[in-house]
Parts: sequence; C-alpha cells; structure tokens
Amino acid sequence: MCGIVGIVGKTPVAQSLYDGLTVLQHRGQDAAGIITIDQSRFNLRKANGLVRDVFHTRHMKRLTGNMGIGHVRYPTAGTSSSAEAQPFYVNSPFGIAFAHNGNLTNAHELQDEVFRIARRHINTSSDSELLLNIMAHELQQCTDLTVSPKDVFKVVTNVHKKIRGAYAVVAAIIGQGVVAFRDPHGIRPLALGKRVTELGDEYMVASESVALDAVGFTFIRDVAPGEAVYITEKGELFTQQCAENPVTVPCIFEFVYFARPDSFIDGISVYASRVNMGRKLGEKIAREWADLDIDVVIPIPETSMDVALQIANTLDLPYRQGFVKNRYIGRTFIMPGQAMRKQSVRRKLNAISSEFKDKTVLLVDDSIVRGTTSGQIIEMARESGAKKVYFASAAPEIRFPNVYGIDMPSANELVAYGREIDQIADLIQADGLIFQDISDLVAAVREENPSIEEFETSVFDGNYITGDVDQAYLERIDMARSEASKSPVVQAELSNLEMHNMDSDN
Repeated sequence: MCGIVGIVGKTPVAQSLYDGLTVLQHRGQDAAGIITIDQSRFNLRKANGLVRDVFHTRHMKRLTGNMGIGHVRYPTAGTSSSAEAQPFYVNSPFGIAFAHNGNLTNAHELQDEVFRIARRHINTSSDSELLLNIMAHELQQCTDLTVSPKDVFKVVTNVHKKIRGAYAVVAAIIGQGVVAFRDPHGIRPLALGKRVTELGDEYMVASESVALDAVGFTFIRDVAPGEAVYITEKGELFTQQCAENPVTVPCIFEFVYFARPDSFIDGISVYASRVNMGRKLGEKIAREWADLDIDVVIPIPETSMDVALQIANTLDLPYRQGFVKNRYIGRTFIMPGQAMRKQSVRRKLNAISSEFKDKTVLLVDDSIVRGTTSGQIIEMARESGAKKVYFASAAPEIRFPNVYGIDMPSANELVAYGREIDQIADLIQADGLIFQDISDLVAAVREENPSIEEFETSVFDGNYITGDVDQAYLERIDMARSEASKSPVVQAELSNLEMHNMDSDN
C-alpha cells in the first residue's frame, strides 16, 4: 500500500505536498519522495524512511515550483531498496514525473513489450517504473508541442487497455500539467480537491480525502474508476471516463485496516463503516458466545478501537484501554521480515496490568494476517494476569494472497491458510476465537453507500476481480519474492532498517 498526492497551485506547493504526505504516512513507511517542477526542471528529493526523516530544510528549499507530486511507499513488488523509492521520472517526452499506488498483475508480460515495442529500458523491478514507461510511450505518439486534454485522455485510454490490476496514478508533465487516473474497478482510492485563492483555483489529488483536509483543499469528489483527471499548468480542470465498462469495486481492506478513520472513500465514511463492523461482530458474539462470562472488552490499538467500543456497547460490557501504544514504532504488518515483526510487538505495545489481572478478557483486532502479533499480544495479556483470553477479529479469515497492492503475496504466510478456526486459536493460544462473517463485513461497509454493489474481497474468498489471477500467477510472484529475499542487497536493506528501528527516536 502506498500514498500519492499531486498539486497544481498558484504558489509553491512543496509544503502542501509535504503536509499531505505526513497525513498519508500510515499508507507507507518504507520511503518517501517529492518532485516539483520549476522553470521546466524537475526538483526531486526521495529516500528510504519516514516523511519527516527524508525531508529537511535544505531539501524543502530546493523543491521550488507551483506544481508537483509526492509519494509514500512500502514495497509490494520489487525490493525495499532506496532506488525504488518514488516518484520516478523520465526525460522524454516532455519530462514526466510519476507516482503509483497499487500493483499490476500483468507486469511480467509488459516488461518484454516495453523493451521490444517501446525500446525503453527499466532500471528497477518496480511495476511503477514499468507503468511510467508505458504511459511515456503512449504520450510519445503525440506530435504537438502542447498536450491537449484530448491527447491526455487518449493516452490514458490506451494505458487502460494494456495494463491490468489495481492502480491509482498521478503524473506531472513538464510544461503541461498533472494527470491522475484510477483503475477501471476503482480498487485503489483517489480523491479530488480544490482550493480557491486570490490568484485563482488550485487543485489536488490524493489517496485519501484526509490529505485534502490537512492542507486546506475542499473535497470535490472521488475520481471515478477508469476516469482520468487533467489539470493544466494554468489551473484548468478537465475530466473524462477513459475505460470500457468501469465499475466501482473498492478494496474492502481499506475500510478494515489501511485508511484513516477520518477519511471518506467512494462516499463511505471509514469511521462509520468500522462502527458498523463492531455492531455486526457484537451481534455474532452475542449469538455464538452467549455462555461466556466475559468481564471486559479491550481493543488492540489503534484501528480496532472503534470496532471494540461498538462491540462493548452491543454486549453491554465495560470497554477498557488495556494496551498503550508507542506511536513512534512502525506498523508491524508492513515491516519486511517475520523476525522484525516479532521483535517489534513488545516495543510497540505495553499492557496495563490492572486491566487484565484476574479478568476474562475479549481482545479485539481489525484482522489476523500472519498471527505473529496476535499470539504475542495474547501472551502479554496472560502475563498481565488475565484468567482467560478470547479474541475477536473485525475481518473474516484471510486465506488468500493479495495481489492488488497489499503485502500478502504468499499464502503460506497466512495463519488461516489451510486451517480451521480452532486450529488458528490453538496457534495463537487464544481460549476462543471468532471472526466476522464476510457477508456482515460487506454489509457493514455498504451500509454507508448502498450504490456500491460489490467490494474487492479476494483475501477472504479468493475471487480476484480482474479475472487474470490463477495459481500459476500466485506461484510466480511467490517464487520472485522468495528469490528477492535471498539477495544480499535486500538483506542489507532489512538489516539497516532493523538497526534504524532499534536506535532511532522515531
């Protein structure tokens, strides 16, 4: 998962891009980058690390210009090398800077096409650089010195025809403007905003509406699936649908875990959807665990807090904060390497012993992916004196790999893969385990926007909406990931990141 922003302004945009990225930091902690355009030149700063660590005053002073894009990254394809930090850019045609959130499912096919047909060289293993060069090749076909909206929409239409998967894209073209577009299924989110100034209207696109709020832009609407948005350097806005048969099928994991609660995605309040999840799961617990004498409901911070509070209200049980989170440790889920995830849990959370001592507790989390974190948290609850520990997941069992931009490429890493609920409970050492039903999860999110008829739920049911994911594809990406993890370069990156997490004040 990554976060993207793009702004066409009337005054320098570097600070607004920076502020937008800090609000989207939860979407990627591996790397950050900003590129601005000034006097027909790119000004770029990108590196591994958090936004506040990548950008210092000296960097911000160099990021001049009234147009630019930004990116926060965690890797789903390729490696965590700083060479793959975004934005990427190419010098021809015009000069294009590019940032991408998502994952292409036909990247292996496109690599040969880009070299054979477009005669373009790809420097990294990132599918984002691949997508940039596909777009650049299409734009190369425009013979005029100025790119018209018609040209842009033709380019995006052709790109849609070539690529498959999940993608939200923002690109800045020197001397022309900013282009943004979303995949025809709308799997990855993208919002459009506007800010009125004395010098004229400014426009911004971002992965989540909260980034618009943070820098004073008014949310206009979500970019529609398959739609392209073109904002000229002068601040003119043009939009057009560029895909055949687009349909809104957003990733449901955005609402379960990734998105900030104060964001709205496709007309759905993330916060309200999580409250609904809590109500649905509370009702299931009341039906199936009516005989359990639970003393207290405790969330595992932070995404599950809204869910847990609603469960407590539904069950008429006390709600307590039993864990204190160190906010300066990165999310364990998006840390590369199982060993690092195990190490970080106890640095990340600390139990309040008085809330557990001699009590039967119900712990609530947003989901269970690998089970590593869940098992260690249950162990912490027992060490703090809990008599029994029950565990509830706001999401169903995750049994299938994600191929649309979430770091779950291998089924063997998923604790629910090939196991029944009782077996999962034994592995994480829970006295009881309950999962949300997938029908209830979909209903909880859809309740906020009934016009959306379907969600991308492949991690739960194995239904890959793009229709091009088979067992051979899953085995190929699993093998590629395994080979990449053996690389000395990757191991060095992981070692450096581990030392940074241990020694830094961040």
